[in-house]
Amino acid sequence: MRIVALEEHVFLNSFADELDRVRDRGRTGTFPTGLKRDLLGDVGQSRLDSMDEAGITVQVLSVPGSGAALYAQREGGIDYARRYNDAIAEHVRRHPDRFRAFAHLPLLTPDAAATELERAVRDLGCCGTMISGMNDEKFLDDAAFDPVLAAAEALDVPIYIHPALPPADVRARYYDGFAPPLAHAFATSGWGWHAETAVHVVRLVLSGALDRHPRLKIIVGHMGEGLTTMLARFDAWLTPRAPHLSRSVSQTILDQVTITTSGFFSLPPFMAALLAFGVDRILFSVDYPFESNRQARDFLDALPIAPSDLEKIAHGNADRLLRLTSLERR
Repeated sequence: MRIVALEEHVFLNSFADELDRVRDRGRTGTFPTGLKRDLLGDVGQSRLDSMDEAGITVQVLSVPGSGAALYAQREGGIDYARRYNDAIAEHVRRHPDRFRAFAHLPLLTPDAAATELERAVRDLGCCGTMISGMNDEKFLDDAAFDPVLAAAEALDVPIYIHPALPPADVRARYYDGFAPPLAHAFATSGWGWHAETAVHVVRLVLSGALDRHPRLKIIVGHMGEGLTTMLARFDAWLTPRAPHLSRSVSQTILDQVTITTSGFFSLPPFMAALLAFGVDRILFSVDYPFESNRQARDFLDALPIAPSDLEKIAHGNADRLLRLTSLERR
């Protein structure tokens, strides 16, 4: 069975080293070291071997939240993103049947980011973009980012909203007060990442940004970042207080948001996702190398769903949303 994984990360070593030299440590956090950094930097045989062992056909490569989009020098970010996208596109060209890519954008300069998204899609074959967390202390509903939303809508490619380290003041107020490893996990993969990404999506709805861009496609990972259990609650408490919206909050989310399984490999959250979003809006993902290809594949194989639905989650929905099979025939 063809299997497409959408949230699969890469951070090329030369670019990681470059960003290490200029990054603002207080805003971008600590980049991976050791094995994870080695795996992130590899777009060669060891990555392909891991994919083959788990039977994963295609990875859509993206820069992870720990290294994304916040440049210490605004003027350097545009060139950095262009060079990064060129480098990733070269890896895709070497293995066009195994890799695709989401564009990396210089979000601190939104007009340039929109221009780079168009170049990356039209010239390099990128199938969308991944944007991690807040940029310049703003969510994507801020008017400054409207050029990026408009470009993605016009190009008919999705924006994958990925978590990033919360701002320092949020970490201090919400998550500190524990041993550093525990506080960091609480602020990120143990809770904070998911809550903040859900807030990001709801802000796009409540601000009217998704009404202004009704054909814009949003993807979120981690089995919906908690949105799946909140749709009725949104309509009970938010929709009546948002008469400026053309649709209910839940309907806007269901119309424009697709979710992936990345990093969530147990049945209860999957069943909530299936009931809330339906099988046509769930896509398989791993979150490699932070999660195991093998574990994700075992979870996929064990899902108690019809074979036709399994095919949709494994590849059909991704092929349709990202137009992957047509790209692979280019």
